[in-house]
Amino acid sequence: MSRANRADRPPLPRRFNLIRSFALADFITLGNAAAGTISVFCCLAYIEKGFDGRYIAAAFAMLPLAFILDAADGFVARWRQRSSPYGADLDSLADIVSFGVAPAVLAFTLGLRGMWDALVLVYFVCCGIGRLARFNVSISSLTDAGTGKVRYFEGTPIPTSLAVVLVLFFAWQQGAIADDLWGGAVRIGPGMFHPLVLLYFLSGSLMISERLRIPKP
Repeated sequence: MSRANRADRPPLPRRFNLIRSFALADFITLGNAAAGTISVFCCLAYIEKGFDGRYIAAAFAMLPLAFILDAADGFVARWRQRSSPYGADLDSLADIVSFGVAPAVLAFTLGLRGMWDALVLVYFVCCGIGRLARFNVSISSLTDAGTGKVRYFEGTPIPTSLAVVLVLFFAWQQGAIADDLWGGAVRIGPGMFHPLVLLYFLSGSLMISERLRIPKP
């Protein structure tokens, strides 16, 4: 059906307009968000099912899948030369789930549950949200007028949080979780603090850095 014929058709009821306006890349982006959400659900199931390792393995596996889908949506948009008005915002919202909330939930699930740990994990998620918001509002100033491409990232992209997830994965593989977390735990005032959580503090801080500029491939 040609575009002209589509235009001649009467508009569908408003409740269908959102889905009809999605491009293929947008559905891939939603797959990214779905993978991150499933990771969170698997963490909850891991605890509810008596620490069944199959669930935490699935939680870890969902995040590389989310990364693949995050890369694929841009590739598909360029290949089909079609995007929707929602693309950039969908991408940011999906990234918050998969590379912000899900890694924080994984950390909490595997033992970073002290009061100070929780505050650091909240800081990490907020840094990811702030970094994506800054990118969305500054993208026009970072775009090269000649090529139309973003020249560099300010701060590390939020998917780099998977590096911290990889450390957690190795810790889990070696049984270094819960009371056996690498670095142990110390009591600071009213709450417990695990030094391992500083990796999340570092990851979040690098995301919001204004001095760190990473060329965009």
